[in-house]
Amino acid sequence: MEHNQKKKKSNKVIPIILGAIIIIGGIFGVREYLYYQNHVDTDDAQIDGDISPVVARVGGYVDSIFFEDNQHVNAGQVLVKLDERDYRLKLEQALAAQRGAQASIGVSRAQIGTTAASSSTARSNAEAARVKLWRANQDYTRYANLIKEGAITQQQFDQAKAERDAAQAAYQAALDQYRSAEGQVGTTRSQLQVTNTGVDQRQADVDFAKLQLSYTQIVAPASGIVSKKSIQKGQLVQPGQTLFSVVNDNSLYITANFKETQLEDLKSGQKVNVEVDAFPDEKVEGQVYNFSPATGAKFSLLPPDNATGNFVKVVQRVPVKIKINANKETMQRLRPGMSVKVSVITK
Repeated sequence: MEHNQKKKKSNKVIPIILGAIIIIGGIFGVREYLYYQNHVDTDDAQIDGDISPVVARVGGYVDSIFFEDNQHVNAGQVLVKLDERDYRLKLEQALAAQRGAQASIGVSRAQIGTTAASSSTARSNAEAARVKLWRANQDYTRYANLIKEGAITQQQFDQAKAERDAAQAAYQAALDQYRSAEGQVGTTRSQLQVTNTGVDQRQADVDFAKLQLSYTQIVAPASGIVSKKSIQKGQLVQPGQTLFSVVNDNSLYITANFKETQLEDLKSGQKVNVEVDAFPDEKVEGQVYNFSPATGAKFSLLPPDNATGNFVKVVQRVPVKIKINANKETMQRLRPGMSVKVSVITK
C-alpha cells in the first residue's frame, strides 16, 4: 500500500519537473528571442587607441632620458636628448660660410663702384680723343687745300696727316677701352647676382643645420602614456629608429568585428552597451561611429583569393568603430587591447 502511494507521488513529481523545465525554457527562449530582435551582439571586440611611435630623425648617442616606462607626458615635452656637439659644429660651419658669402657681397659691390668709376674715366678719355680727332680732321682739311695752292710745304701737309691718323687711332683705342670698362661693369653685376644666390644657399644651409640640431631633442608628439622604451643612455641610435611609443590621451575606441550577416540592422549613431572583461561591473556605453570599407580578411597579410582552388564559404567579419562614453576614472583604467563584449541596440 505504501509502495503504491510512493509510486503515485513519483509519477506526479516527474511531470511537474518536466513542466517547470518547459516553462522556464520557454520563458528563457522568449526572452532571448525578444532580446535578439532588438540587439546585435559580438564578443569579437577589443579596445583600440591611437598609438604614436616616436622615431629618431637624426643619428647620435643618447645623452639624457627624461621619462620612464608607463609615465604620462605632455605634448611637446622633451623626452630624450642626443649628443648635439656634431650638429652644433655643423651649424657653426654653416654660419661661417654664410658670413663669408655676405663679405663677398661687399667685395662685389666695391668692385662695381671701381669698375663704374673706370668706365666713367674711359668715357671721358674717349670724348677727349673724339675732340682731338675732330680738330686733327679740320687741320688736315685746311692743309690739303693749302698744299693744292702751294701755300705750304709737303712736310707741313704730311705732319697734319700724321696727326690726324694718330688722333683717329687714339680715339679708337679710347673707345675700345670705354667699351671694355662697360663690359666689366656688367660682368661685376652678374658676379654680384651669383654671390647673392650663394648667400641664399648658405642661408638654406644654416636653416638646415639648425633643423638638424633641433632634432637632437626628441619631444612627445602628443599627450599620453609612454611605453615600449627601447633605448638606454649612451646607446647609438640611427635615423628612422623607433625609440618608444605614446598612447594618446582621449583616443580610445572599440573595434568590434561583426559577422557580415549581422550588419543588416547596424547603423551609425546607434547606442551600444559595452562589457569590459577586465571590469565587468563597470558601466560603459558607446555609440556606433562608422564601418570599415572592407572585411578584416582583405587587410590581412595574405588575403584569401576565392578564385583559386576549392571554394569553402566562410562568414566574413567587418570591423565597426564604436565611440566610448564613460566617466573619466573608467577611461583612465581602459587600455588598448582589452577584450570587450558589445551589444548594439538596433530598435
